Amino acid sequence: MLTKRGLPVCILGAVILTVSLAFAGPQAREDDREPAPRFHAKTLGGEQFTNDSTKGKVVLFQFWTTWCSYYKSEESLVNDLTTEFSGKGLVVIAVDVAESKKVVQQYLKDHPRKCHIVMTGDTNLAAMYAANRYPIYVVVDRDGKIVDTQHGAGGERPLRRSLARAGLESKDPE
Repeated sequence: MLTKRGLPVCILGAVILTVSLAFAGPQAREDDREPAPRFHAKTLGGEQFTNDSTKGKVVLFQFWTTWCSYYKSEESLVNDLTTEFSGKGLVVIAVDVAESKKVVQQYLKDHPRKCHIVMTGDTNLAAMYAANRYPIYVVVDRDGKIVDTQHGAGGERPLRRSLARAGLESKDPE
């Protein structure tokens, strides 16, 4: 079926939908944020985290493994973000997926982390976010709603944008 101008109706509908989303997208996205699933996590150091204990803070979950080269390429970036934003209410919880505590502790001796390290067996997070490729990042805002999920190493700019959408001021990466 064609419109009066000779355009197929499906193309016209796609154009209208695209323009509508362009104008409504940012506002609708903020209003439609999903609440983060209920979680519990215990760090290697024994600290406990839950939705209640992180309320009022921005949370960056990082799902990783010691053998993932993509994770390794962003390890220092996450350490830097942890340092930069910890005083502004950021909590970074790095969940090692499916490795032994011994392997992770040995890795951390050579590659110290500034964030909270959690093993898969000490949390329900990996299952909730279907962590089966690495790294995966999930940003949760101060109200406990998911702001963004990033699968794979995307570099500094996307992580900073996600943190900014969660309410953390950020310097623009060069």
